[in-house]
Amino acid sequence: MSPRTVTTVGALATLALLTAPLFLAPFTVTLLNYIGVYSFVALGLVLLTGTAGMVSFGQASFMGVAAYATAWTTSVMGYSPWLGLLLALVATCTVAAILGAVTLRLGGHFLSLSTIAWGLALYFSFGNIPGLGAHDGISKVPAVSIFGHELVESGQIFYLIWGMLLLAMLLIRNLLDSRVGRALRALRGGNALVESFGVNAMQIRLATFVVAALLTAISGWLYAHLNRFVSPTPFDVTASIIFLMMAMIGGSGYLLGAVVGATLITLLKNYIQDLLPLIAPGASGQLEIVVFATLFIVFLQHARNGIIPFIAQWIPEPVRGRPEQAGPLPRQAKPATGTKLMSIDAINRRFGGLVAVNDVSFDVHAGEILALIGPNGAGKTTMFNMITGALPPSGGRVTFAEKNITGARAFRIADAGVARTFQHAKLRPKMTLLDNVLLGAYGRTKAGFFSGALRLDRAEERRARHEAMKQLDRVGLGDRPYELAGNLPLGNQRLLEIARALAADPILLVLDEPAAGLRRQEKLALADLLRTLRQEGQTILLVEHDMDFVMGLVNRIVVMDFGCKLCEGTPETVRADTRVQEAYLGGVA
Repeated sequence: MSPRTVTTVGALATLALLTAPLFLAPFTVTLLNYIGVYSFVALGLVLLTGTAGMVSFGQASFMGVAAYATAWTTSVMGYSPWLGLLLALVATCTVAAILGAVTLRLGGHFLSLSTIAWGLALYFSFGNIPGLGAHDGISKVPAVSIFGHELVESGQIFYLIWGMLLLAMLLIRNLLDSRVGRALRALRGGNALVESFGVNAMQIRLATFVVAALLTAISGWLYAHLNRFVSPTPFDVTASIIFLMMAMIGGSGYLLGAVVGATLITLLKNYIQDLLPLIAPGASGQLEIVVFATLFIVFLQHARNGIIPFIAQWIPEPVRGRPEQAGPLPRQAKPATGTKLMSIDAINRRFGGLVAVNDVSFDVHAGEILALIGPNGAGKTTMFNMITGALPPSGGRVTFAEKNITGARAFRIADAGVARTFQHAKLRPKMTLLDNVLLGAYGRTKAGFFSGALRLDRAEERRARHEAMKQLDRVGLGDRPYELAGNLPLGNQRLLEIARALAADPILLVLDEPAAGLRRQEKLALADLLRTLRQEGQTILLVEHDMDFVMGLVNRIVVMDFGCKLCEGTPETVRADTRVQEAYLGGVA
């Protein structure tokens, strides 16, 4: 499908939506209004849960904060609904920032449980504050007015709701196609991955949480002025579950899924409420939940990823060409060849009574390839994790470029000029090769949330894409930049990791077993690439247990065994050392 076809279909759909109030019944238009209001919450959940991987059961309470804020401002205090919008956004984002700072350090089901806890707390607060009308709520909320004209009728506020929703979807789409958006999409890969290319994971998670709350705040503001009445009931945890269902049924990783899910659930809820009293008079309220649960289970059996991805599998991918040529990104100054770049001094790591690394010391000099080798279980990867900040050392000191980086966070070390790969390839399988490599250039670019959403980052983005393509070409993957990374075989995945690390323009390139699982020809190609990088002045520190791979490649070798350093020297010196032969072969050859 060509980009022109996609644009045409989108324009026709938008035109049909905008003309809907002209030929639909008022009740249907009202349903569309509620679909639009709920779509804001589902859109925030697409961003928060489907994209960033944080499951929240508390979004309805954020909607309640915004609804009560604008209802109090307008109905109780007598101010404009637009001032109510400002207060709703500020109050909701402030509450979200406080709660997010406290709870987002939790992971998995602990985070989900915490959102239920504060969701319940906020819900019960609405009904127990006298100034907010307690359980009776706040009535006589005025309609929104534009230039003195009140949007009272459903067909009038329709354009405000859907205009704001389309604008929000455009801004979020722009955001996800930016530097910050790629980091946000990579959060599902874990903190170790995103921090390895200089992303402050907690900062991105918190910002995403607040943006999702902001979208929910707009929903609460619109709900209050559409319904003209606010009470605690619509903002309980059950509503949060339904909002999450909207995002999941539509397709939690797709922006359009928010609208599709909100449409399906809202229409189903309306039809079920009409039919159940006819089938089971007097018990329809309880049966509504049972019917929803049953339909949701059936849905999960047949389209568990959502409606949009289920349909998308039958639609051809749009044809995309290579990114256009652009100027280079800023580069870091490299130290003079032969100078001491990194110093590891008596570093150790203990896990309870187990000593994984025991007082190991060595230096890394600029312009060399240094290999850290040893049998399986020697402590090589633990050493690398301490050097790159993924694991704090129990003792010792690590100095890089004359700065003490002992125990520093991984993203701080990445900012200092250290890029790494992982023992087991860490990629985002649902992102393209180009986007995976662009993640590596995060530290060389500066665009933030607002510049990404408003497309003010395009010049920088072109330079970053040019750099990413340069590194893909270097490792031999430049002929398929839009292929999904998960489709690559293991050897190409490791090359893609190296391309991502090179996109960071590192002072020190740290490779954790890059040859593991590669065939002989792939190892030879990798060795040629590393030699080329050394000729260009790149300093490389690599972990390996394959002696044949490193002997003809590296300048020096450090050998570890059982967490201790056995010896250090040139490949010839190490090969002749009887301790190394015994560690690898069980005896002197």
